Amino acid sequence: MQFGTDGIRGRAYDDVTAEVAFRLGIAVSSVFPDVTVFVGYDTRESSLELCQGVLDGLRAGGSTAVNLGVIPTPGVAVIAQERSGAGIVISASHNPYYDNGLKVLGVGGVKLDHETEERVQAAFDLAVAPVDVDSQTLAIDEEARQRYLERLVAIVPQLDLRSLFIVVDCAHGAASDFAPKIFRQLGARVEVLCAAPTGRNINDDCGSTHPEKLARTVVELGADFGVAFDGDADRLIAVDAMGEIRDGDDLMVLFATDRERRGVLGGQLVVTSMSNLGLRRAMAEKSIAIIETDVGDRNVLMALEDRNLDFGGEQSGHLIFRDLAPTGDGLLTALLLSELVAREGSLSAITSALWRRMPQRLINIPVEAYDESAVPAAWANIQERFALSESDVRIVVRPSGTEPVVRVMMEASQREYVDVFCELVREACS
Repeated sequence: MQFGTDGIRGRAYDDVTAEVAFRLGIAVSSVFPDVTVFVGYDTRESSLELCQGVLDGLRAGGSTAVNLGVIPTPGVAVIAQERSGAGIVISASHNPYYDNGLKVLGVGGVKLDHETEERVQAAFDLAVAPVDVDSQTLAIDEEARQRYLERLVAIVPQLDLRSLFIVVDCAHGAASDFAPKIFRQLGARVEVLCAAPTGRNINDDCGSTHPEKLARTVVELGADFGVAFDGDADRLIAVDAMGEIRDGDDLMVLFATDRERRGVLGGQLVVTSMSNLGLRRAMAEKSIAIIETDVGDRNVLMALEDRNLDFGGEQSGHLIFRDLAPTGDGLLTALLLSELVAREGSLSAITSALWRRMPQRLINIPVEAYDESAVPAAWANIQERFALSESDVRIVVRPSGTEPVVRVMMEASQREYVDVFCELVREACS
């Protein structure tokens, strides 16, 4: 198994097995000797078995391992940061239940840099799982789980949400126990969706990748807004009171503008190549410079660290507040959004006043069907048909780091240009 955009990921039981998990535990013990390793997982039916494999591998490698149970990925990062440990998370994030993955966090809960990831990969390749494993079940550290919630509340001190009615979609994932609890603790009126994990319903027509039900519920109940997490709760998508979906670009415009006004942004925002042209224009109007990275929240974090900046993110809802947390955290983003709405007013009004999204469309082409000539041919076609110049559009082509597809994105000032281009590409690759 090779590390991808965010660790090891594949089909549970076939690609990502207990043996793979055991070998990763040994590898992490080798790369981070004498360091306590905190292990957490999401709600997939395969996660518990993989967690046991990781714990056994860590113990076999001589590490002290702590079982955090079902917990958001950023929860593992927070505990690793506070206790100067490393971390392993068993999750495939927004993927269906039948996939799973293994993410490694460095000492202090940070994302691995490329050099350290290569060391873990090399140690993993050398690791061998024994035929017989002396498996021992480790009790879940409930105190550490509670500490994660306490840390979130402390980050936004004196936050009073009694004026807000919020709909919370937990994606039947790792946020299911944590998100309703923290919003209610802070006084919000809460309607909870999709917080009954079965092991097979994580991300199933719900959560950040499927916020349609959330949007309908917000409107039907007259809520102030809604929030949707993904399976491991490190990303967030919002829905305003009008039922309009507000993705990571919307949230970055909100937070960047607010932070710049309060003097805590530093005049620069880190985004990926997928962020909308409208965001870029809105930031230019506010004299906020855009730093662009390749797709992946690790790339965003590395750019923030390289430039000593504190805020950036992805259109998908991974937002990183580096001055507040070691990695992107959907729950933290939700609390900060709640504070902003309580302070500034309607999410719909404040977002609409700040920027206008340019028509954008993303299509996924199976790797085996992708024709490299399709994109330039489609671009030439619409240039001729609509007399467009390169300044009129933005096209991004990239292989996915988590799925066997090539992602093709186009945005332009007119929806027609986008739709014609994408259909031409799809037809050429069919």
